[in-house]
Amino acid sequence: MSQTLSASMLLAVPLAPLAGAVLAGVFGTKFGGNWIGRRVSHSATILGVFIAFVLSVITLDAVVNDGARFNETIYTWMVVGGLKMEVGFLIDSLTAMMMCVVTFVSLMVHLYTVGYMEEDEGYNRFFSYISLFTFSMLMLVMSNNLLQLFFGWEAVGLVSYLLIGFWFNKPTAIFANMKAFLVNRVGDFGFILGIGLIAAYTGSLNYTEIFAKSSDLSALLFPGTDWMLVTVICICLFIGAMGKSAQFPLHVWLPDSMEGPTPISALIHAATMVTAGIFMVTRMSPLFELSDTALNFILVIGSITALFMGFLGIIQNDIKRVVAYSTLSQLGYMTVALGVSAYSVAVFHLMTHAFFKALLFLGAGSVIMGVHHNQDIRWMGGLRKYMPITWITSLLGSLALIGTPFFSGFYSKDSIIEAVHASTLPAAGFANFAVLAGVFVTAFYSFRMYFLVFHGKERFDQNPDAHHDDHGHDSHHDDHPHESPWVVWVPLVLLAIPSVLIGYFTIGPMLHGDFFKDAIFVNHTLHPAMKELSAEFHGAAAMAMHSLSTLPLWLAIGGVLTSYVFYILYPAIPAAIQRVLQPIHTLLENKYYLDWINENVLARGARMLGLGLWKFGDQTLIDGAVVNGSWRLVGMVSRLVRKAQSGYLYHYALVMILGVFVLMTYFVWLK
Repeated sequence: MSQTLSASMLLAVPLAPLAGAVLAGVFGTKFGGNWIGRRVSHSATILGVFIAFVLSVITLDAVVNDGARFNETIYTWMVVGGLKMEVGFLIDSLTAMMMCVVTFVSLMVHLYTVGYMEEDEGYNRFFSYISLFTFSMLMLVMSNNLLQLFFGWEAVGLVSYLLIGFWFNKPTAIFANMKAFLVNRVGDFGFILGIGLIAAYTGSLNYTEIFAKSSDLSALLFPGTDWMLVTVICICLFIGAMGKSAQFPLHVWLPDSMEGPTPISALIHAATMVTAGIFMVTRMSPLFELSDTALNFILVIGSITALFMGFLGIIQNDIKRVVAYSTLSQLGYMTVALGVSAYSVAVFHLMTHAFFKALLFLGAGSVIMGVHHNQDIRWMGGLRKYMPITWITSLLGSLALIGTPFFSGFYSKDSIIEAVHASTLPAAGFANFAVLAGVFVTAFYSFRMYFLVFHGKERFDQNPDAHHDDHGHDSHHDDHPHESPWVVWVPLVLLAIPSVLIGYFTIGPMLHGDFFKDAIFVNHTLHPAMKELSAEFHGAAAMAMHSLSTLPLWLAIGGVLTSYVFYILYPAIPAAIQRVLQPIHTLLENKYYLDWINENVLARGARMLGLGLWKFGDQTLIDGAVVNGSWRLVGMVSRLVRKAQSGYLYHYALVMILGVFVLMTYFVWLK
């Protein structure tokens, strides 16, 4: 372990954003008497996140260039029967990379929020929340044990609940944050079961100790079944990831979470919180490598999410929801990579996606500001000349998203497709179809949004009704769009740079070098996908040039050209297709009826079950039969016995004589 990483420096990384959150949340709100104003609140939180980012970069440099590592307990909370519950940090290449991604995106969102939320009454409260979220996410990725991981896991969920329902007077926001909270509880139930099984069979919550006993786990069966214990553990852990990383069918909360302010869409639902599940599975790779059943399960779930959530993006008209369904689809791609044991590719796509998806969300927010809080892309058009910086950065983000050669998204997305193609798992066939079809779908809905927003006829003055955005403002028909202030577009430019360049410069060491050598474990004999990818890799430039003759690039080009024909050249075609395929459109519009099933089958069934348990189980059985029945029985017996207590001596003598007679008769009968 290198001495360049000290515990005090690492502690400062999460504590700096926490200090800013406490300062803004306590002294900048009514709770603390509004002692400090807006300028001090946003300055304190931005400074805290900036300090965390600088220290994260220093940590990454020490890890990469000096080989520095850190794996120590910072604080022991309690010891229960030999099970240690601790706070500790594990710093390796995976953690250091995640720290930089989280803090950089968070810093950009903090800067952006200064302009986007300037008119909001909850300005200081919002800065406190997003800084608190940054602290929670850093505690999650820096943990060296499952207890701290679970703390960060639940903390980001709690802050997400607060942020989605930030406008608590808005009914749709309250519904959305409750939905997110409840759906994540379903996933977290599986997650805590997995942690409990690990603790029960290894006697530890520390990663290093758990991985050292992984071979012992692989030899055990789940009690009472013929299932491998490690398979049950991995599936339980992945169910937690399904909730947090919005995988089918626990994805339903993420699109509705767009009811929160746009900056949190970029911070939470594009770059950080929703990738927590991807990070967790990657961190637990020594366990997942022991179960092909769990990997196949992950592969199928990821494939369904990647393809079918992309279909939903095609029909969305709210600019934020288009990007939200894009996020769902890309999370599916990351999950597919996990399923084929290409953990490094999944994390690589996590990193590149964080930049270009945060860029697209913040670009969408800039568009919303520019068109006076209209969010319907059908009433935009021609914004390119009014918002040049937002236009060019959004174009760069869209090109990265669809996997344009030399852009960052190309290297990570194509690597996922190649890894699936090289996999030998039974589910790889369906996954290969899903990720290839998803390329066309992604390109189509991404450039549908791009063309409708930035090109074509200007329609922002034809909105038939006053559209309300997340601020509750009406659109103004007479005002022309305008470019956002510098505090909004500067983060767009800073995010556009890594969206274009970072994939080219990092694919070699991260996927085919030794960057993750001691952070990720892969059994190359059973799961040869990454080994084959590395054998075929001849440099970033050669990979981009080779793509000119591969199917994914032409599928992407086909998606872009189709959207151009449909929405620029012949805009009547989509309406005609919708009429012909109305049943399919209805299915997509109702989001595969999963919300209806959740609300009318699962939720109503749970309510009926609860009522049944209350009415029959509690009132009838417990209160009626056990509690009330017992005293009624005692009362009845008492009334009968009381009749025998007459108070006359001859009655008692008669009973005694009869008793003696009965006993004598009984004993004589026995002889």
